[in-house]
Amino acid sequence: MAELHISGEIEGCKGFPGSNLFCEWGIAVGDSWEVLQGLERGRTQVDSARGSAFWAHPLDMHLIARGLAGWPKLHFQIWSRQKGGRAQIRGYGFCHVPATPGVHAVECSTWRPQQSAAGGLFAGAAGGAQRLKYDNIVHSGEDRFRLQTVTSGIVRLRLNVLVRNFQRYHVQLA
Repeated sequence: MAELHISGEIEGCKGFPGSNLFCEWGIAVGDSWEVLQGLERGRTQVDSARGSAFWAHPLDMHLIARGLAGWPKLHFQIWSRQKGGRAQIRGYGFCHVPATPGVHAVECSTWRPQQSAAGGLFAGAAGGAQRLKYDNIVHSGEDRFRLQTVTSGIVRLRLNVLVRNFQRYHVQLA
């Protein structure tokens, strides 16, 4: 089988309102992919800087593929920790894992829902920003066209992409 190894880090973020920022992340893959080793989701530590964060949060995943459909995507939720321990959503985003081997600096743009967005897609958040009821909307495209959003900040990544055995299946990535 073809193999993909992703290592690197979520370096941090910039351009978000608030302070005490942290990131919840995950990897989404299609039916022809499987994560063999590594975490499929996680959370960074909280950085107390205002409007930006420096996490240096490690990523390390080993995947196999039976086909190219559903190429891996990394998805993110940026939150800020409020007084009393409550968290408020600051942005959602996703990016495709680069399809070429090597070291990649990736910037992932994020967005957040407008307060007057489409009903039924949001979970109630008394006194806080609206958040999505179904997180897979971020990376799947389902119902995303119904959302009214505003741009948020940027998540910075440094990814090392290694491929193995793709040429055996007549797939040229580089």
